[in-house]
Amino acid sequence: MINQCTIAKPVLFSGVGLHSGQRINTMLRPAESDSGIVFHQTINEQTVSIRANAENVVDTRMATVLGEGEAKISTVEHLLATLYAFGIDNLHIDIDGPEVPIMDGSAAPFAEIIRKTGIKRLNSSKKYLAIRKPITLIEGEKRLTIIPSRFFRVTSDIAFDHPCISLQQHAVKVTPESFFKEIAPARTFGFLKEYEYLKANNLAQGGSLENAIVIGEDRILNPGGLRFADEFVRHKTLDAIGDFSLLGYPVLGHIKAYKAGHQINHQMVTQILNSPECWKLVEFTEEDLRMALQDRTPAYIAEPVPFEA
Repeated sequence: MINQCTIAKPVLFSGVGLHSGQRINTMLRPAESDSGIVFHQTINEQTVSIRANAENVVDTRMATVLGEGEAKISTVEHLLATLYAFGIDNLHIDIDGPEVPIMDGSAAPFAEIIRKTGIKRLNSSKKYLAIRKPITLIEGEKRLTIIPSRFFRVTSDIAFDHPCISLQQHAVKVTPESFFKEIAPARTFGFLKEYEYLKANNLAQGGSLENAIVIGEDRILNPGGLRFADEFVRHKTLDAIGDFSLLGYPVLGHIKAYKAGHQINHQMVTQILNSPECWKLVEFTEEDLRMALQDRTPAYIAEPVPFEA
């Protein structure tokens, strides 16, 4: 069988919250099979547990926000994308603030943490959500489609009326290696006018050129420039991976996104869950995996997880 996974040992990291500006401590702890990804938020000596699933999404305007009662944890998408890409099914996340630290605005610090910490295989079988029929969601100019695929793929298109972005497209078969090299380093971005507005309204209090790409009227304001010529669309792919992880299972399907964002991503996740006739939960053996990678079977198979401890 292909096993569920967790991390090999606990690891602690700290950073600034993008919107709160607070210094936030986060502890990742191994979890048992079938635990899922669970946030534990401690505020004023009280702890609330919030499962990372679509039902607990309470806001998608500025970021993906999970909530349970009065407890809320914002900006979860970059960390969730990393866990998804590295095949982490079960994890406890202890956090003492209102949002996941923004780090450098990308998922690269999280990916490096997981690589160094290591991955532990558990004794239970991993289930995959295999798309069997296409599903499409259209909202104005935004469009999302997911179609059957033997692997998890994401193709993102964006279009901005700005000389620094314009039209960009990026396609990737998501594996730990492709995520680490092509997707994780892509930073969040925003326009200077929007950033100034957010600051004036007590948002983005932790935002800076150290953790976001800031776009002026005709140039990138970050002294180091871009990490990729198409860094903007790659970050959209990063966000999509994090948002679709809230399906609760690794996906065998190809996401095609045009002008997508957190809101329509969440709407699509909900639509998928409400369309069981379009997908099936499947499990595989290691022999299934070996044969699929040799193109000897048409079964939907996900790639193995390297960087294991």
